[in-house]
Amino acid sequence: MPNLIFHNLLILILSLFKCSFPALDPGERFIFPATNNQAVTGYNLTTPDAIAQLPHALREISGLTLIDTSLFACVQDENGTLFIYHRGQNEIISKESFYSSGDFEDLCRVGQTIYVLRSDATLFEIENYEGRPLKTVSYGLNIPAYDNEGLCFDKENNRLLIASKGNSGKGEEFKNKREIYGFDLKTKSLIENPIFTFDEKLLKQFATDQNIQLPVKVKKSGKTVPDIKFRPTAIGIHPISKKLFLLSGPDQLFFIFSSDGNIEHIEPLDPELFTQPEGLCFFENGDLFISNEGQEKQATLLRFNYKAF
Repeated sequence: MPNLIFHNLLILILSLFKCSFPALDPGERFIFPATNNQAVTGYNLTTPDAIAQLPHALREISGLTLIDTSLFACVQDENGTLFIYHRGQNEIISKESFYSSGDFEDLCRVGQTIYVLRSDATLFEIENYEGRPLKTVSYGLNIPAYDNEGLCFDKENNRLLIASKGNSGKGEEFKNKREIYGFDLKTKSLIENPIFTFDEKLLKQFATDQNIQLPVKVKKSGKTVPDIKFRPTAIGIHPISKKLFLLSGPDQLFFIFSSDGNIEHIEPLDPELFTQPEGLCFFENGDLFISNEGQEKQATLLRFNYKAF
């Protein structure tokens, strides 16, 4: 009798496991449920402390930067307009054109100056974002990678960091590699060599070694392999830990790197909550804000309060 009970229990457990993780067809992708690693990240990324549905004009929000604890400057795709958004009132309090149409991906503030990144690695410098009309200077950076989407201020090194979503070239040496470049704010020029170079294979190996469940894909052979694209859509330097935080929007993955670029953590995100994460910024106390493009729905702004780790 005990053996029969054990046998039936085993069948029940296996059937539940099959229901939780259904078999995949070749080419199909499976995303594991999001987890909460607050002790590592400093945030419970499964449960925002606040959610705001952004105004319709920001449905395609592609980046945001902090002005003060109430105000954010924002940009959206295909529109050279600087929006000032008041989070308490949940409304746009001003909008001003700084350029015509274009694929604008991110922005960051340095004092009274705001820098806006276009995907072709053109950087727009708005000298005084409170002035009218806005005065803009542009810099063609000639970054070899395409789809440049992440921008942040590296205060300790007086430079901007620019994250590329695509490869810097063709061939084996560039395969699976992503780079972050630097823009020197003193010389107003691109720093010659990339600041960081990330290897997708090493990130996968790190996830395997740390038993982090990445999205998986089934090959034609039936073998299940980690499916990570690593397409940086937003970056930021944590104001307290000084670590580099990075979002890969297409993967719904959240990365933490040390200040010298070594991978420290990968966190899978809930795709229902992070529909298309493309912007991040911090309060000085460490609280994190992440913006999501609306796609077919409204865009959202998520707040996660910081708990020191």
